[in-house]
Amino acid sequence: MNGGEVLVKITVSGPPGSGTSTLVKKLALARNWDYVNGGGIFRNEADRRGISVGQFSQLCKDDLDVDRSLDILLKEYLTAADGPDIVESRLCGWWASNLKLECLRVWVKVTPEECARRIQTREGGDFDSRLIESETRQSDDKDRYRILYGIDLDDMSPYNLIIDATGLSAEEVFELVNEKLEN
Repeated sequence: MNGGEVLVKITVSGPPGSGTSTLVKKLALARNWDYVNGGGIFRNEADRRGISVGQFSQLCKDDLDVDRSLDILLKEYLTAADGPDIVESRLCGWWASNLKLECLRVWVKVTPEECARRIQTREGGDFDSRLIESETRQSDDKDRYRILYGIDLDDMSPYNLIIDATGLSAEEVFELVNEKLEN
């Protein structure tokens, strides 16, 4: 809270390919809310550097200051009085919880195979390669967040809404979150 005003209304987190970006876009459109997409920031920074997302993920693993700089930016969005209504990133639910921000903190989970299928649909490539890349990235990210912040990505305690989106359509996930926001 800042002077009685909520800083952020909702955080959305989940592994790459879980559907967090789609969920955020649907919520923003339905509610006329602003948002920041951490995955988009990550992908844009990889593009700016002329490297793939996988290569940028490796860079973040090798140079923790790169990751910290992106995380600092996302934390600033969470606490800015004029910040977005929705913040999406893998760790934003953790930060919102640690900062004691009164907001809905959503974790969207799917099976590793579903993550790979969704990434394949978005970025192309063959399924087996996408599965290996996805599992490697998630493992690397878990290690990095543990080293950087002492965060265990398997610990769901910061989240007040956990959705298993495996087998659910984007619309069904949106409806679950939208309904929770109305209560």
